Amino acid sequence: MAEGLTVAPGTGQPGSGSPARGETAAHTRLKRLALIWAQARGYSACAVEVSLPRSRFRADIAAYRPNGKEIGTTAVFECKQALPDLRRDNGCSAVTAKQLEKVFRRREVLEKNLRVHYPALRIPDSLFSDFDSYNFAAINHRGYARVLRQLGALQNRLFDCTKFERLIHYRCANLFFLVLPTGLFREPEIPFGWGALVESEGELRLARKPLWHDATAATKLKLLERIAGARTRVLNKEAEITFEKVWAARSRSCP
Repeated sequence: MAEGLTVAPGTGQPGSGSPARGETAAHTRLKRLALIWAQARGYSACAVEVSLPRSRFRADIAAYRPNGKEIGTTAVFECKQALPDLRRDNGCSAVTAKQLEKVFRRREVLEKNLRVHYPALRIPDSLFSDFDSYNFAAINHRGYARVLRQLGALQNRLFDCTKFERLIHYRCANLFFLVLPTGLFREPEIPFGWGALVESEGELRLARKPLWHDATAATKLKLLERIAGARTRVLNKEAEITFEKVWAARSRSCP
C-alpha cells in the first residue's frame, strides 16, 4: 500500500479492513485503489470524504499535487460501484428542466379543466375569488395524481441528481475522475469533462482522460485546507483524540 494510506482499524477508511457505516466492501476497495493511483502520480496530499468548496457536495476522495513555487493541481475522485449509483448523480439539468417545464404546463392545463368541471372543489380562502385555492386531491383524479408524481420526481432530479454536472460548473477542482469497477465503464455514461479510471486486475487504468478545468487559487487552497482537515479527523480518531480533549487543552492554554 502507498505510504500514508493505513489508518486505525474501525475508522472506516481505506486500509482499515472495515468499511464505513453504510459503505460496501466494493466501494471501499475502489477508494483504496484511487488513493494509490493518485499518490503514484504525485498527489501527495489525499483524503477521503472531503467537503468541496463552492458547493454543498462531498467528494469520495480529494487530492492535491504540488507544483514547485506555484499552487498545484487539485483533483476529485468519485467511486461508483453500480450503474444505478452512477446514473443517480449523472443527471443533465438542461434536459431535466425542459421535461419539468413540459410537465408543469400539463399540470396547469389539468387544473384549469378541473376548475371548470368541479367548481365545488373551490376553497374560499382569499379576498378575491380568482385567487381561491382548489382541493384537487378530493376527487382522486388519476391523471392529476400522476402529473404531480412526475413533477416531484423531476424536481428532485433537477436539484439532487446533477452532482457531476454541478461540480464541473462550480469548478471545485482542476480534474475530475470517476472510479469504476470492471465491466461498468460505458463511454456514453461518463459525464462530460470527467475522466474514467477502471479497475483491472487489482489496479486502476485510465480509460478516459479528463478535461482540464481552471480553478481559482483561492478555491484550490480552500480544497487543500479541507483535505488537511479531513486527514486530521482520521488521525484524531486513530489516536482517540476527541473534540472535548482538544477544547480542554485550548482552554488551559488561554491566559
